[in-house]
Amino acid sequence: MTFDEFETAAYEIADTFPADFYRELNGGIMVKSRALLHPADQHGDLFVLGEYHRDRFLGRFIVVYYGSFMRCCGTWSEDALRAKLRKVLLHEFRHHLESLAGERDLEIEDAINISRYTHKALEQPHRLENE
Repeated sequence: MTFDEFETAAYEIADTFPADFYRELNGGIMVKSRALLHPADQHGDLFVLGEYHRDRFLGRFIVVYYGSFMRCCGTWSEDALRAKLRKVLLHEFRHHLESLAGERDLEIEDAINISRYTHKALEQPHRLENE
């Protein structure tokens, strides 16, 4: 899937969500071409697929990373990619809606998952393929 096809898919999927999801999402949704590694990455394999931002000056917005998707699921079928993209968009909208409600459940869930990743990475160090 090309960047343009991915971007179009992201906006088509987002258009299927209820209008209430967009309340106070003044920066909307943007698709960036880059791949983004998570700060907790241990082995070059923990990519950020999407992010929700609350910024004092820029407002509230969602970013989806095409490059990260291609690194993680670039060999998937278009239908599978679209399903994953929908799941990521819903995840980021949940962050947005929880933020509006003053809740942090998904932030806590994400932190637990990152902690599990980090713990597992420490237990099983990544080996070079030619070792």
